Amino acid sequence: MKDDNIVRDATEQTPLLAAAAADTAPINDAVEHAQHESNGSADDEDKPLPVWQIVALCYARWVEPVAFFSIFPYINEMAQVNGQLAITDVGFYSGLIESLFSLTQMLVMVMWGKAADRFGRKPVLVSSLIGVSFATALFGMAKTIWQMVLFRCLAGIFAGTIVTIRTMISEHSTPKTQARAFSWFAFAGNLGILFGPLIGGVLADPARQYPGLFSSVRFFQDYPYALPSLAVATMGLSAVAVTVIFTEETLPKSLVAGSGSEESAAPKIEPPSTRDLLKSPGVPIVLYVYGVIMILAHSYTAIVTVFWYTPVPLGGFGFSSLQISLMMGLTGFSQAVWILLAFPPLQHRIGTNGVLRLCANVYPVFFAVCPLLNLLLRVGTPAAATAFWIVAPTTLAIGVGVSMSFTAIQLALNDVSPSPLTLGTLNALALSITSGLRAFSPALFAGLFAVGVKTQLLWGYAIWVLMVALGLVFTVSSRFMPNYDRLRRQIETEEAR
Repeated sequence: MKDDNIVRDATEQTPLLAAAAADTAPINDAVEHAQHESNGSADDEDKPLPVWQIVALCYARWVEPVAFFSIFPYINEMAQVNGQLAITDVGFYSGLIESLFSLTQMLVMVMWGKAADRFGRKPVLVSSLIGVSFATALFGMAKTIWQMVLFRCLAGIFAGTIVTIRTMISEHSTPKTQARAFSWFAFAGNLGILFGPLIGGVLADPARQYPGLFSSVRFFQDYPYALPSLAVATMGLSAVAVTVIFTEETLPKSLVAGSGSEESAAPKIEPPSTRDLLKSPGVPIVLYVYGVIMILAHSYTAIVTVFWYTPVPLGGFGFSSLQISLMMGLTGFSQAVWILLAFPPLQHRIGTNGVLRLCANVYPVFFAVCPLLNLLLRVGTPAAATAFWIVAPTTLAIGVGVSMSFTAIQLALNDVSPSPLTLGTLNALALSITSGLRAFSPALFAGLFAVGVKTQLLWGYAIWVLMVALGLVFTVSSRFMPNYDRLRRQIETEEAR
């Protein structure tokens, strides 16, 4: 087989759809045939972004964080009522429910990725959405702690939605359009994080919140948390309908197991094993950096609101609930601006690795500013307070630009995928890392923050020293991201032997 059939032109902004060694030539034959079968070549850089396909997928993407975050406003009260718990035990059980959910996701994520690579993206997405919808509906009708655990873990089992959506958006995109497509994907996730808690908070216990409408409905008296769960489940089923009617399968027919196409001259082959995928050039370092980015994100999320709430003499900002809400709103708005407006042109100008390195340089500075702002508040003068309210929102609005690293690392995953056959599995491996970190990091970092505040270790700033150190790990590791031109030359050399 000729080199130009085995190795595709790859740059930092181009998915590297090339084999790792000569013994993967059959994969390339199948991929080459499939790409010609599916209306043109996958490396056609002039192909326009299929906007309505991306919109439909982003709607399905929106449902996932809505389902995840909708229970947050009422899970503590629900656990206390269902388990007849002491107020001091509520945090443990609500944390247990969420940790087991994330652990369940971690265990099944690769299975869903492999299923999407073997049977097709669309059937996996539809079945996952159906499962999440029904599991979410059941959660709202749980009457014991262990039913809550069971139904939440059941929702975790159907973790194929986000794996498949990310893969399908990758396959709909070209090197010129992938940054814009994934900025929309990230924005849809942010909208889900915004609307999920609103739905849960507004609709929970309707008989008590809206007695004029629901006090006479016995069902909502017996199941006070059913309404938000049923509402989210209905949204999930609407996403099922949108997916079935409007979305197109992105895995070529000749790569789908059991497609039975007699016209296909390409061999039907199994996707490479997970072990082989992990040995592919560039994959280990990209997954490592992905994990570092996710632990930075989860740890900051776990400590920032409690840091804002903590009194100034103990090392925090001493914010009221309203001030915390306003700062969270500023965070969400600023992230949306960075991801939607700044990321696509920036990625086009300096490349995926350039964006990652830029964010890696900003992270330690962003964390280091937090204790410095507390020092400003400790001065206690009107001038210092005025300076704080100028500097703090400005720093937050600029600093959350590091969220571009979440989208950039997704593009890096696309770039190092050895072939379309492995794209679903590679995304599943990355999301397994996310689920594993999400299972323990919030409790760990919130606990470390509490210990630092209680002992006043380093004047209450010990957690920020740790965060700066983790940021520097990202700064260093981002320098080792693969050079895709070099990978191409390496593969060409191996094929020439």
